[in-house]
Amino acid sequence: MLKGWLRAKATTAAMWGSTVPDLPSTAATRFNHELLEEMFEHPLVADKGAKYAKQLHLDLSTLTPYVSGPNSVKIATSLDELEAQSIKVDKAYLVSCTNSRASDIAAAAKVFKEVAEKNNGKVPKIADGVKFYIAAASIPEQRAAEEAGDWQTLLEAGAEPLPAGCGPCIGLGTGLLEPGEVGISASNRNFKGRMGSTEAKAYLGSPEVVAASALNGKLSGPGWYEKPEGWNGVVRGEGEGIKDDDLLTAEQALEKVIGQLDTMLLDAEKAFGAEEPQAQPEETSTGLTEVYPGFPERVSGEIIFCDSDNINTDGIYPGKYTYQDNVTVEQMGEYCMSNYDTDFSKVSKAGDILVTGYNFGCGSSREQAATAILARNIPLVVAGSFGNIFSRNSINNALMGLEVPRLVSRLRETFAGQSKQATRRTGWTLTWDVRRSQIEVQEGPDGQKWTQKVGELPPNVQEIIALGGLEKWVKNSISASS
Repeated sequence: MLKGWLRAKATTAAMWGSTVPDLPSTAATRFNHELLEEMFEHPLVADKGAKYAKQLHLDLSTLTPYVSGPNSVKIATSLDELEAQSIKVDKAYLVSCTNSRASDIAAAAKVFKEVAEKNNGKVPKIADGVKFYIAAASIPEQRAAEEAGDWQTLLEAGAEPLPAGCGPCIGLGTGLLEPGEVGISASNRNFKGRMGSTEAKAYLGSPEVVAASALNGKLSGPGWYEKPEGWNGVVRGEGEGIKDDDLLTAEQALEKVIGQLDTMLLDAEKAFGAEEPQAQPEETSTGLTEVYPGFPERVSGEIIFCDSDNINTDGIYPGKYTYQDNVTVEQMGEYCMSNYDTDFSKVSKAGDILVTGYNFGCGSSREQAATAILARNIPLVVAGSFGNIFSRNSINNALMGLEVPRLVSRLRETFAGQSKQATRRTGWTLTWDVRRSQIEVQEGPDGQKWTQKVGELPPNVQEIIALGGLEKWVKNSISASS
């Protein structure tokens, strides 16, 4: 199946050519049938006897369509279960650059075309009370869908066309979800408030599920998926997933035993062979980090704690404000974290240090997720870990960040028995000694004080932050060289 899909894409690359006048496309030379055949003939494989940190298995024969949500890509429920709940749909979306290619539009149109075949060729209308929005991933994709007749099929069914480009997926323009509404989208993100009201529910599904839901007025599939015989759920988990009655070859069995022995030896070395911690040598000037002129040697402030993992960029800065050029810095500060906690602007103060859980800043890339925190006059964010995109955007926009899992654990241990607060003023203080690559935490006026080594912030990154971000750094470099 994968080979067939890749070959189809190579054919498309050869047929379409460039979409920009006087700018020839190189797609056909970089992605063609000859290169594919070479890749198929010499596939990438792991080295014999390769060891892995973890093995996962998935029985493909037990797969069934899934829908993500509401309001999270990490919550997934089988379509069978959701259909049984008869969840009413108000709006359906086939609109994003991710899943609104010509092939996706064709998949959605097929749902209506199959019903039309049973109805003397008459294309059925979407359910009363449902709005179905369509926007192609690009103008060439829309042209391809029009040539195939799929675009017209969806329009005839009652879909409302929108221009190719950003729209409801990021909370812009026509068709946003209102309070209490339910939406089903073929896009790839459905964070709370991203597609409209924070009081709405957004689900993600395939183009076929989106089309069927619009047609039926409730979350549903097109009807051609058949549940595997004896199906009791998707079979997945850790390990090889090999049943007892499945046989391994002698070579495979030997490799498995050797791998298990290696793991046992490593575990034993960790448990019994660890050396006693050595006394740290006294710090010398050669062990200090150079501080770039204009970058603070120390950053200190009171900790406010947002005790949640996976706070996404929509939670940090609502998508509906992303492309509004008239938003002032003060307004950005007010909007900061508002999709996560509407009271954040009331709880936080200038100079606070924001501490949060793991994978902070996941989701879509937007520089406002970093600049809004700065607009709130919060100079430093500390997390268990950061989303990669947010981490890079922070440097580019002069927001400082540190990963300190120990601090997150201590805060959670300390405040575990207290009432849950989305944003908590802790009374703790944190001081980051940049030169020594070390933080000092004071756990309240009468609490313990401890220090922790943190990653070194090299002078070249300090320079970007000290100059106000990457754009200003580039301008400064150009001025210096001219």
